[in-house]
Amino acid sequence: MYHFKKVIMKNNITKSIIVFILIFSIQSCDDYLDILPPGKENSENYFNTPEDYNAALIGVYDLLSTTYLNNMLGEIASDNSLCGGGDATDVLDWQQIDDMTHNPDNGALRSVFQWMYAGISRANYIVEFQDKIDFDNKAQILAENLFLRSYYYFELVKFFGDVPLYTNGRIDIEETQTISRTPKAEVYAQIEQDLLSAIDNLPWTQSQGGRATKGAALALLGKIYLYQEKFTKSAAALNQVINSGEYQLVQDFGTIFLNGNENNSESVFEVQYFGSEGGGFGCFQCIEGNVAVGFMGPRFNGGNYAPYTDGFSFNIPVQSLVDSYEAGDTRLAATVFDIDTFVATHPGVTYSPGNEHTGFFNLKYIPYAEANAQDVHITHSNNYRAIRYSDVLLMAAEANFRAPSQLADPQLFLDAVRDRAFGNTNHRITATLDAILNERKLELAGEGHRFFDQVRTGQTSSIPGFSDKNKLFPIPRIEIELAGNQWDQNPGY
Repeated sequence: MYHFKKVIMKNNITKSIIVFILIFSIQSCDDYLDILPPGKENSENYFNTPEDYNAALIGVYDLLSTTYLNNMLGEIASDNSLCGGGDATDVLDWQQIDDMTHNPDNGALRSVFQWMYAGISRANYIVEFQDKIDFDNKAQILAENLFLRSYYYFELVKFFGDVPLYTNGRIDIEETQTISRTPKAEVYAQIEQDLLSAIDNLPWTQSQGGRATKGAALALLGKIYLYQEKFTKSAAALNQVINSGEYQLVQDFGTIFLNGNENNSESVFEVQYFGSEGGGFGCFQCIEGNVAVGFMGPRFNGGNYAPYTDGFSFNIPVQSLVDSYEAGDTRLAATVFDIDTFVATHPGVTYSPGNEHTGFFNLKYIPYAEANAQDVHITHSNNYRAIRYSDVLLMAAEANFRAPSQLADPQLFLDAVRDRAFGNTNHRITATLDAILNERKLELAGEGHRFFDQVRTGQTSSIPGFSDKNKLFPIPRIEIELAGNQWDQNPGY
């Protein structure tokens, strides 16, 4: 019930190593299920060496590449961005989410559902055979695996709320029709248990960039506590990351997202992408590059627009976001690409305005001209900074502020972020909840967090078309049908 797929993982995880990863998915989608011919290796006798476990773990990491979609939707659904694209029907699934008209047949939401469960299934496969052999470093491999499973489950809960909880091993198609949606509180409890177990067996630093660390697990745990409004526990976890001294803010905000500054001192957890393993529009999950980047670039069509390349003009920032930044805030110029300003200083450069054109693009994840494979629009090497230290500081500021008794001074954390943003201490503001949440908007714009921050804090009035049902996305209709129609749909859908 599996096949092997050759994958090159970007950067230090396996930047120049070709590995074969084991792919097995619980999904009933045929894309994930193959039957091996008689005599071929099967899943029951695979885990015989430490290398087998590590190869399978890389397979779990590999599904992180699909979270480009989650991150784009987290911006498009928010008040930060419009969908954009070529016209109002270009990638209709995304347009619907931007307009808050999406329904259970939305293909993008089904992709999120499928891809996160594909990652969970690969993680569960390792859990199923975790006791087969003993070897050095096994505890760390199992801990990384639990971190990744927690990451995928958290994405599912953010999008869909209650979701089926599978933890002990592979699930066959018959079993998917007997398992109900699990209350999100129970899913959170499992994530907490897994992360607490993983933390003890993870190092603070890894020799390979992109692997889970103790800091990443603590930060994810703190975030999960924050989403549940367990503020004291959240503060305790996040304070540990800060007090570890393992991370520092990159002083020049404008350099954080450059391809030459990946896995820097501010990176708590970073999804590795590789531009030389291509793919195509028929199989986005086959691509090792960052698919989102090409979709978000301007529609350049003439002149010398180096160091950038052209894109499809999706996920375009709005004027109200630009206007939110104060004079002197260095984050604006490093977050928003103003194409008219660029063209004015680059004679001969031309571009085509896309749908809902604002003149702005996401500079943090803009496509660079590089030696990427096959379609240059969908195979870029920009890593995704999934958890940055400034994110940890602002989550810690919020958690400490909202905790019944503060474990640390939230003012210090807010000051650190703003001091870096302005390059001095002259723009400090009092740490109130509104100030901290607004700072998250400014600091993390374009990074996929905004919509979920708005939902969890009740600040959704500025999202066009938003209604109460949109606090959750609908469970894909076809997944309900494949599960024997036993799952209830989210309210309002």
